Amino acid sequence: MTTNISFSLNGDEISYEVKDHWTLLHLLREEMGMIGTKEGCGNGECGACTVIVDKLAINSCLYLAIEVDGKTIETIEGLASTDGILHPLQKSFVENGGIQCGFCSPGMIMSSKALLDENPSANHEEIKHALAGNICRCTGYVQIFESVEAVKNMGGQNE
Repeated sequence: MTTNISFSLNGDEISYEVKDHWTLLHLLREEMGMIGTKEGCGNGECGACTVIVDKLAINSCLYLAIEVDGKTIETIEGLASTDGILHPLQKSFVENGGIQCGFCSPGMIMSSKALLDENPSANHEEIKHALAGNICRCTGYVQIFESVEAVKNMGGQNE
């Protein structure tokens, strides 16, 4: 069975016919070619598939695509400006060594963005808590936390 849905994706209004069993991860990666959202575990344990839906970080591997009808989705592809300037979080991850192999980076960045959008002055413990659902295979957690804290310390992400 299929359902027609409409949603905002990185600022663009989208209408799409989805199969009722598709996850949001499947819709984004396989159907729409947005490969920044990764599938790690497929069961909500690693955070590689994290996107923001209506300002909340979610595991897109567990979220049915039909549930985004009428909602706003942000993915890693929507963070950099159209002229290629990186979002402050992306830039900070590069400059502070938060990107190692890169597999976890989109999910880490999206979780961090959701946190800082809600709480721009999050402390170290709040950052650790917000990223607890994201696993880094390279164990680069110190650099990841430093990357988020650097953005927080420069006054936010909307520069």
